[in-house]
Amino acid sequence: MARKATNSKPDYIEGVLVAGAAIAIVALVVFFVKRAHFFHNEPKFNLANYPVRGIDVSNHNGTIDWPKVAQADYQFAYVKASEGKTHRDQAFKRNVQSAQKAGLSVGAYHFFRKNREGVDQANNLLGAVDGLKLDLPLVVDIEDWDNDSWQDDKLVQRRLRAMVQALQKAGFQVMIYTNGDGYKEYYRPNFSNLDLWLCSFRSPDSLRRTHQHVIQQYSHWGEVPGVNDEVDLNVFMGSQREWEAWLEKVGE
Repeated sequence: MARKATNSKPDYIEGVLVAGAAIAIVALVVFFVKRAHFFHNEPKFNLANYPVRGIDVSNHNGTIDWPKVAQADYQFAYVKASEGKTHRDQAFKRNVQSAQKAGLSVGAYHFFRKNREGVDQANNLLGAVDGLKLDLPLVVDIEDWDNDSWQDDKLVQRRLRAMVQALQKAGFQVMIYTNGDGYKEYYRPNFSNLDLWLCSFRSPDSLRRTHQHVIQQYSHWGEVPGVNDEVDLNVFMGSQREWEAWLEKVGE
């Protein structure tokens, strides 16, 4: 018996609607993942003028293929070691050892918590780096974002000084990481004698004379071979020769 023809138009329309909804969902996901690229203008400058490039990472960057990072001509990495009084990054030692094995110069940073005593935080960082031979100064990361903004400024400065002094007493060179606000509030009045790692989305060329920083973090959304997700990008504020001289100074 011959089959009676059926009208497939409703099924076709339904299929188009489903496909359209799926495309819209994918587009929304891509938008939210990459929204920083839509809304943030990264600084425009000639990267060739800053031949020494680096990244900074933590556990949230996942497993990193460090040989690929090195092959992409990145020469240094800062790795999160600790935060506050007790927290330690789970991927710290793995990242340090793997990055050094790949030939990168490696340092450790600590996210400073305003509501914790400085000496306690110094002890946490010292415990995290114990037994490791690092190539770069220890970094204290001080910023306001997600960091107990209600804390008294003078108390925070006292705790920050206490942490830096404890690290220096333990024999380590210390560098401060901060942004423009932290530069004015913490670095300039307290630590202008220390090396500065500045986070700024202005061109390094425009900041070189005013801030005299050693490293600039200029992007939170870099794409680097060997790193599966977006990663922070940095440049050393000098030539290759100046970089090598700085490394020797750090190693003294």
